[in-house]
Amino acid sequence: MAFWFARGVRRGVVTTRYPKAPEPVGSTFPTPPAFRPGLLTPQLAEALESACPSRALWREGALLLFDLGRCTTCGECARVAPEAVRPSGVFELATREPSRLVKGIPIAAVRR
Repeated sequence: MAFWFARGVRRGVVTTRYPKAPEPVGSTFPTPPAFRPGLLTPQLAEALESACPSRALWREGALLLFDLGRCTTCGECARVAPEAVRPSGVFELATREPSRLVKGIPIAAVRR
């Protein structure tokens, strides 16, 4: 311990960016979904809401709300709507405010 303390005093504070390099194993982790708003119809939004076992998806008016804090990355939404949902590729999420984890996805208007 004394060695590391002396080294730190001699060199000053040394930090590295986290992560130093992307971990290759990270590409195999399941990640939360990313939505394609232009393909999200009201019927598809309802199907996604009812398929989500963790209740991370719900509708409010013309928005589909998605809570990243509740999402378990089970993949049910991608199974129900593969054309409108894809993996985000982001598996490390952090915030001090849980409300920042709730995202609003616009639902496309149905054209006749």
